[in-house]
Amino acid sequence: MESLNKSIENHYLKEGLYEDIINRLKEQNIALDNVKRTDIQGADEFHVRGATVSKELANSININGLNVLDVGCGLGGPCRMLADDYNCQTTGIDLSNEYIRTASKLSELVNLDNKTNFIQGDATELPFDDKTFDVVWTQHVQMNIPNKKKFYSEINRVLKTGGYFLFYDILRKENGKVNYPMPWASLADHSFLFKEEEMNSFLKELGLTKEQLKNQTQAGIDFFDKFVTKLKVSGPPKMGLNVLMGDTTKSKLMNLLAHLKTGELELISGVYKK
Repeated sequence: MESLNKSIENHYLKEGLYEDIINRLKEQNIALDNVKRTDIQGADEFHVRGATVSKELANSININGLNVLDVGCGLGGPCRMLADDYNCQTTGIDLSNEYIRTASKLSELVNLDNKTNFIQGDATELPFDDKTFDVVWTQHVQMNIPNKKKFYSEINRVLKTGGYFLFYDILRKENGKVNYPMPWASLADHSFLFKEEEMNSFLKELGLTKEQLKNQTQAGIDFFDKFVTKLKVSGPPKMGLNVLMGDTTKSKLMNLLAHLKTGELELISGVYKK
């Protein structure tokens, strides 16, 4: 498991990530002593539809002022959004040391380091006491985790009774072949896709109650179609997912779009209550 984690971390690794973001801000003539969350949100929300869908997820419950854990937090964009717009105290955990370093420095940059905290760690071995958080939140993470039962068990363990599990994920819909690379995996060996009904079975077994589910697939397709059109006209954005994926951005996103359109994969968001 340790070797798999290291291999997955290497898939996401881009050294000097924070410094690259700083350089991109300078290229746009954005003063570093006055950087806003909106200036970096194109890069710090590593999931389909970015900041827009994070806001939708936040609004699915009354999240104001709650203590939130983001499992697989990436560069910490959702944590900062929840802290800034909803007065949440947020903690992010991610397997990638470089993501955690960058997340912490970005929070300092936008003056939200007093309400956000980032920790490097394994999502299947969360370093928190039982019933610590009001909300546990995850977006596009479980695809890299083979032991789904352990993943959701840990989420349930650290969630308070009466708390909420919020998710937005890429799930397998049909059993057809998946072509790689994908944003989360260059090779099939790093990808562990499963179906919504399997996820629901794990969560139900843990005692969580499904409050709502929303199919986000068409919204994701529309987002990608607009992205491709804009890419043809304007080229890669100064602050986008290309910051994270570099030259592989187009091939990874186009593979994902193709599978969403043909129905092998789907995007689902939801709310479960403990």
